[in-house]
Amino acid sequence: MSTATILTCAVTGGDDTASKFPQVPVTPRQIADAIIESANAGAAIAHVHVRNPETGKPSLELAYYTEVVELVRASSVDVILNLTTGPGARFIPSVEKDNTVGEGSNLRTPAERVQHIVALKPEICSLDMGSLNFGKGALINVPAQIEVIAAGIREAGVLPELEIFEPGHLALALKMIKDGTVRPDSIFQFALGIPWGAPATPEMVSYFKSAVPHDAVWAAFGVGRTEFPMVAQSFLLGGHVRVGLEDNLYIEKGVQATSNGQLVEKAVGIVRVLGGDVASPAQAREMLGLTKP
Repeated sequence: MSTATILTCAVTGGDDTASKFPQVPVTPRQIADAIIESANAGAAIAHVHVRNPETGKPSLELAYYTEVVELVRASSVDVILNLTTGPGARFIPSVEKDNTVGEGSNLRTPAERVQHIVALKPEICSLDMGSLNFGKGALINVPAQIEVIAAGIREAGVLPELEIFEPGHLALALKMIKDGTVRPDSIFQFALGIPWGAPATPEMVSYFKSAVPHDAVWAAFGVGRTEFPMVAQSFLLGGHVRVGLEDNLYIEKGVQATSNGQLVEKAVGIVRVLGGDVASPAQAREMLGLTKP
């Protein structure tokens, strides 16, 4: 715990939350402002999805990603951008017809899901390492899809953050690292507390830590009411941390967070009261082997 802790803020996410929670940023300008605010509050990394500015619903549009990235890079605030490749995996089957994609699905080709990474070359991007039952359907990430996305990430020279929702995802990640599909210096991000995935418990964090290479960089986060307990648990076990309106909309029980910055400030306070400190973007780059663009 002598090394500073890297704090990531996931500022908006890919669920349909903006219609119910006005504090969730929607437009590229709002998302960029949320990234800048979170960096000023102590986040070294911003994890980025984009949304349709008119509907508030998740989007894969390259133009929206481009605007967000350009706005952040043109600002005076230093922050590491981590763009998602998760959207385009949602599958809701019909329960009445064979081999039918139901309403609410948004399946896209792996090439489309990685196009903004190839075009914009962020310092980091996420890579979901498997499928998961989710809501009324599933998030579908089979090995053939992951391999195409991983190839695009590798060709763009971007550092992958491997999203691990359950132990089978970690097994596949380790296999793909061994066979050269995925970079060996990838970050492991343990996503905990999502229904039908790994639970947000100290035992789960401890298991994941024990299963990755001893020199691996890893982080863990919890969703909903487990967000802040997981900040403490991950820190105490030597991992990095994540908060943000993607994962949790409340600053405390029954009280909605007003912004991403408020969540980041609370997480910084937890790390510091436990005897640590958060990394600056420059420190995070040094730990992760990144070069500022």
